[in-house]
Amino acid sequence: MTKTSTQTLYSKDFALWVEETVNQLKAKEFNQVDWDNLIEEIESLAKKDKRELESRLTTLFEHALKRQYVPLPDCYRGWEVTISRTQQELNLILRDSPSLGNYFLQVIDECYKNALKNIRKEYDTEFPDAYLLTRDVDRLLTEDFWKAR
Repeated sequence: MTKTSTQTLYSKDFALWVEETVNQLKAKEFNQVDWDNLIEEIESLAKKDKRELESRLTTLFEHALKRQYVPLPDCYRGWEVTISRTQQELNLILRDSPSLGNYFLQVIDECYKNALKNIRKEYDTEFPDAYLLTRDVDRLLTEDFWKAR
C-alpha cells in the first residue's frame, strides 16, 4: 500500500488503518507507515488521558461538595457511591500513567471551579469559593475526605 493510499485509508476506515499500521510496524515496513497520522494519534492519547482525568476530578468535586453542603440526606448514599467510583477510576488513570500525578495537582483548582459552576446551577446552597478540600492526592483518592470539615 502506498503512503497516499494509507493516508486515505486513515480518513475512510480508521479501524482498518490501525490494523494496517500495526501490521506494517510488526513487519518493520517503516517506509510504508503513515507517520504523520500515527504521530498525531499518539499525541492525542496523552490529551485524552488528561481530559479524562479533568472530567473525573470535576465529578469527584461536584459530588463531594453536594455531599458536604447540600442538606438532602436521602441523596447522600448515591453521592458517596459516585465519589467512591470516581476515586477508583482516578486511581486507575494514575496507575496506568503515574506521570499524570503532577498534572493532577496542576488542575485541581480549575476542576474545583468547574465543579462549583456546575453545582451552583443545580442547587441554591452556599458553597465555598475557595478550595477547602485536601490537596493530598492519596487522601483525595482513598479516603472519605469530604467528611473532614
